[in-house]
Amino acid sequence: MSAPVLIVDDHELVGTSLLLSLRAEGLDAHLVSRGDADDVLSVASRLAPGVALLYLDLGRDELGRLLDGTRLVGPLTGAGWKVIILSGSSDHGRIGAALDAGALAWVPKNAPLPALLMAVRAAQNGRSLMAPERRDQLIAMARRLTAERAALTDKLARLSRREREVLALLAQGRRAQAVADHFVVSLATVRTQIRAVLAKLEVSSQLEAVALYRKATGR
Repeated sequence: MSAPVLIVDDHELVGTSLLLSLRAEGLDAHLVSRGDADDVLSVASRLAPGVALLYLDLGRDELGRLLDGTRLVGPLTGAGWKVIILSGSSDHGRIGAALDAGALAWVPKNAPLPALLMAVRAAQNGRSLMAPERRDQLIAMARRLTAERAALTDKLARLSRREREVLALLAQGRRAQAVADHFVVSLATVRTQIRAVLAKLEVSSQLEAVALYRKATGR
């Protein structure tokens, strides 16, 4: 029998459908329907390394935080698995980050089964159906976005705790007077804090400051 195929998807119905389809094609397929890293790596450790079909969007954890499959690429490839990313997302930055972490290729989640089978069999034979130029382009995009986020984080770190709180409220759509009411301070105080925020972030308007904040925090 060929090397195993491990499907990592938090949607059990979708994952089971893919599992049955791959088994019908003679592949030794297995499914992990939870995004918890320990569960995935535990199942992977009990199998001979093969091909992992890894969804990037793995639902949310107990605290409601999004689970990103990208974090599993490194551990899986380190254990000898060849990772193929499956994603319906158009976020090429995330896809590039997964490729940069060691994933072999990306296949859109809505790709027809024959295309996915072709990718799996290519991976089993040590090949990738993804054009090197496209792969390099996505990785370069991911690295650029990572550098931009780091620069934004550095700028936000210049703000005092209160200035960051003021900016967070502005990002929620609050006006300066509402911010002043929230902190029980004068409007003049809040305007002084806003000017300090703009200077430290090196922008000329509240709109730009809010845009930077949202980009850095994903809110």
